[in-house]
Amino acid sequence: QLETLEQEEQECLELSPHPTEKRTHIVSHEHGMTVTKTLQEGEAEPQCLSFSYSRARLRGALLEGASLLLLRVLARRQTMPPDLVFPAIDIEGDLCTSSY
Repeated sequence: QLETLEQEEQECLELSPHPTEKRTHIVSHEHGMTVTKTLQEGEAEPQCLSFSYSRARLRGALLEGASLLLLRVLARRQTMPPDLVFPAIDIEGDLCTSSY
């Protein structure tokens, strides 16, 4: 019974003359999850986008941290169930599926 309570991802690109930083923050709450994306390009004002998903849409969702843990458990057990598919949130914050 795994549940992601909060997750933060950060990506930094050192591109001259405008370094770029992308952050994605996902937090669980009573009604589902909120995803906040921030993009900072050079000295420009950061651009923020926030949206939420309901618990019903995320039922069984497997985010990155839980996915890594699941892969370790499967490797330890040396087994892979057939057709293992979970709802997930991709790097852009959109709903997708994750297949193993």
